Amino acid sequence: MAGETAVETPQQDNTKIDEPVKTDKEAIVEEEKAAEQATEEKKDEEKKEEEPKKVKAVKPKAPTTHVKEMEDDMVYLFQFTRSPQIPSISPFCLKLESWLKLHGIKYQNIDHKCKFRSKKGMLPFVEINGDEIADSNMIIETLAKKFDKEMPAQLSQDQKNVQHAMIAMVENHLHWTIVHWRSRDVDNTLKGYQLNLQTAIGSKAPASLLNFYFKYTFCRKGLKKVKAHGLGVHTPEEIEQFGKKDLQALSEMLGDKEFFFGDEPAMLDLVVYSHVAQLVMIEKDYPCPLRDYLEADCKNLVGLVNRMKDRCWADHWANATGEEMDLNPHIPKPEPAPEPEPVEEKKEEEAKKEETTEKEEKKEEEKEKADEKKEENEKEEDKKEDENKTSEEKK
Repeated sequence: MAGETAVETPQQDNTKIDEPVKTDKEAIVEEEKAAEQATEEKKDEEKKEEEPKKVKAVKPKAPTTHVKEMEDDMVYLFQFTRSPQIPSISPFCLKLESWLKLHGIKYQNIDHKCKFRSKKGMLPFVEINGDEIADSNMIIETLAKKFDKEMPAQLSQDQKNVQHAMIAMVENHLHWTIVHWRSRDVDNTLKGYQLNLQTAIGSKAPASLLNFYFKYTFCRKGLKKVKAHGLGVHTPEEIEQFGKKDLQALSEMLGDKEFFFGDEPAMLDLVVYSHVAQLVMIEKDYPCPLRDYLEADCKNLVGLVNRMKDRCWADHWANATGEEMDLNPHIPKPEPAPEPEPVEEKKEEEAKKEETTEKEEKKEEEKEKADEKKEENEKEEDKKEDENKTSEEKK
């Protein structure tokens, strides 16, 4: 037709190979084989995924505690080192260790030279059965539940309320008046408690350098904390007066009683004892206004300290202070093994013995030779005498 363009149609390839027609049975068999292969491949993939998971589960977790090998239910206590005047210059450490002793809970002090702190940055803290517990109040509360321990005094609800208020006063008010006195002069801590920083922190640096470092770290931090708490804005005289009022309130509450709520100690007795002991145990020849006020006007608090000390520590107090400053006076010490004799001395003794024996043998040999010579000389003299006699007889 006019106006139309011719389009070439591609030639069909007639060389195709006709595929054989499969029967229904053959198609079903092939489908089953394909399904079996698919399930096997899935199983292989699942096995490959499970193998690395099993390996990861076997790996033991790295211990997060400082003590790697722990005894079951043993309390490992981390606190400040000992001092000649008091087992701990921290009232919170002293409170916790005294509580452990009072209830007969097995514990062990770790000698870490004040290097470790809890995850919260605090001392004291404890490790037990792979767990860490910080803050003395939380430690006591946790261990009391675990070991089913309570303070000996049985308190009513009103007494518990009074105890709570008084503990808050001691730990959040009286405590900072003591910290202020310690921190305003480095000698108040070092000389008041006869601290030797070289033994306390395990350093070989000169004492003068350590004292300088202590002044610009411990004392500065202490004054900053007192200021942050609110007391630091007052003059030293005013802060001292705050402390005296707290001590007077405690003394009037105690009165003539053995303990604050009767004949048995409560938690308030433990808290007051651990703080007031920080003043009572200061070196007698070193001046401290709060200690002098205690001894003059609050003698019953001094008596409370001595009663709690004897009840909790008994003879262990003397072992934990003074020259010994034993961290664990409650743990029996193994008998020292006999010292082996030095090898050099043994060799010297053996050499001396050999020399003496050799000398004695030589002397004996010399004596024997001398005796033989004497015998020979005597024999010769006898022969000469015999010869002389025979010659005279002949004449």
